[in-house]
Amino acid sequence: MTDVRERGRRRPPGPSALAGPGLLLAMSRDRLGMMTSAAARYGDAARLPVGPKQLYFFNHPDHAKHVLADNNANYEKGIGLVHARRALGDGLLTSEGELWRKQRRVIQPAFQNRRLADYAGVVGEEAAGLVRRLSGRIGGAPVDVLEEMTALTLGVLGRTLLDSDLSSFADVDDSFAAVQDQAMFELTTLSAVPTWVPLPRQLRFRRARRHLQRVVDSLVESRGGEADESDDVLSRLIVSTRAEADPRVGRQRLRDELVTLLLAGHETTASTLGWSLYLIDRHPEVARRLREEAREVLGDRLPVYDDLHRLTYTATVVQEAIRLYPPVWILPRKAREDDEVGGFHVPAGADILVCPYTLHRHPRFWPEPERFDPDRFGSGHGAERPRYAYIPFGAGPRFCVGSNLGMMEAVFVLAMVMRELRLVVPPGQRVRPEPMLSLRIHGGLPMAVRRPE
Repeated sequence: MTDVRERGRRRPPGPSALAGPGLLLAMSRDRLGMMTSAAARYGDAARLPVGPKQLYFFNHPDHAKHVLADNNANYEKGIGLVHARRALGDGLLTSEGELWRKQRRVIQPAFQNRRLADYAGVVGEEAAGLVRRLSGRIGGAPVDVLEEMTALTLGVLGRTLLDSDLSSFADVDDSFAAVQDQAMFELTTLSAVPTWVPLPRQLRFRRARRHLQRVVDSLVESRGGEADESDDVLSRLIVSTRAEADPRVGRQRLRDELVTLLLAGHETTASTLGWSLYLIDRHPEVARRLREEAREVLGDRLPVYDDLHRLTYTATVVQEAIRLYPPVWILPRKAREDDEVGGFHVPAGADILVCPYTLHRHPRFWPEPERFDPDRFGSGHGAERPRYAYIPFGAGPRFCVGSNLGMMEAVFVLAMVMRELRLVVPPGQRVRPEPMLSLRIHGGLPMAVRRPE
């Protein structure tokens, strides 16, 4: 379709408004398919009528750079994340402006490099526990690896950022699944259905929200309701929220921020590990190289922080896994004022979509984009690739604050698992993505545990 000019301003191509109901249905049923089809049909920019809205979809590294970094002040959180606010509150994921800056300042110190060096030992210990559990299942029935990875990442999160044992909160993932389901429902209905309507989904969400509140209360009570001198994130959040003039505002902020931290702090890394193991199973040569590197670098010991710079091939495997299945699969924004992106007019109030899932498969920047090839990220590769062609953790000021911890965790866990074990997807098992707030694996990931060949 040719570009449309209206009032002298160039607009992106796209279907007619008559396609709106169909696209709204597609957004509820197959969000990844909708974005992939738009990129294939319309190229680097498209205008999509979804229900009563016009979504501006931009799929070029220069577009992502403009919206997320160069002119980020003109773009606030958009469709999806705005709707998730009713489910998640005003945590770091959904907040804006001065509140977001305050929240970022509170937790940023927990992710400094000197802290990461301290966290490395915790990651190694939790990974060793995972390997022991999986080793006990060698030759047995398939294990839900995603469930195991979720337990591991919750353990790491609790011990590193919250100085707390989260093992008794293993069922928190069910609550987060209900919260994400509600957030996507809010997106596809454009928040038209009040939360008090007793739909089964909304009843599950209300139960999940009550459960998450109990989890937050338990974490705070474990400190006697006060911050201590450990300077972990929980203590810093308690101090920050107690400074609110209205105690009720402080309590709500504490709940919102802890719930967001619990969700973002474990789910993205668990999904990354799940997708990595799935892809490794399909590529035996990758598995062989991973195992050789892990045994050469680690021997039979636990990893230390400096090993992160030695496990180079393992890091490329993780990087390629999150190219294909980025934990942050969509970055929605809303324009505050009129702008121009890639030569196309963007009106004030327009909903903008930058989609790492499709950007990471752009054939102009990724040869054979559907092929799993960790060597894309090896030494001497990718120098010609634009920086913003690869944004698995977002970009600009809202770049994921925990990305370095997540990468270290994924690399160390993958190395330790592959050193000892072989995980195999059973024949006939369908593995497919589920695009929620993060890119989950639909229905879990059953894998049989075997000894390495």
